[in-house]
Amino acid sequence: MQHYIDKIKKLIENFDDATLKALTEISYTKTFSKGDYLLKADNICDKSFWVESGILRKYYAYNDKEITTEFYFKDDLAMSFDSYTQQKPSRECIQALTEVTVNITDHSSFQIEKLKHRQLQELDFLMTEYYALWLEEKVFELHTQNATERYQTILTKSPHIIQQVQLTQIASYLNISLETLSRIRAKK
Repeated sequence: MQHYIDKIKKLIENFDDATLKALTEISYTKTFSKGDYLLKADNICDKSFWVESGILRKYYAYNDKEITTEFYFKDDLAMSFDSYTQQKPSRECIQALTEVTVNITDHSSFQIEKLKHRQLQELDFLMTEYYALWLEEKVFELHTQNATERYQTILTKSPHIIQQVQLTQIASYLNISLETLSRIRAKK
């Protein structure tokens, strides 16, 4: 997946002046405090958030539980994909787990500028491709790996999650109970 991040960064670095100016004009940087919501359920995700520092998580509420679906770190793009692309109310929340600084781009403005600048169309395509690949990999892991294997995958691919996120949220992300996660960790 790092390959896609590198491709996205390289594309942005090679934007022509007009494209870079357009993107700069529709984006701004903002810092959120720990616990702040960047998106709440039932609101429309009308912005995308490029994480510059800090940690975000995306989750939804189901049967009085918070189900964590994603964590976002530096250089991740955070959004409720379904809500953002269809401009309909989100089922998910995006919340700051730490103080976080993000570069925010407005959806409507991006759609307008994307029609004027081919490189923004390429950026949109690369980011959509990246998300689709990430999601397909996550679904595959959930369906083919047991709890211990899913935990091992995180240890191998994303050890920073284990080091920086609460165990209850990790258990939810792995789709296991906190007790099961504790037993798995005790065996290591």
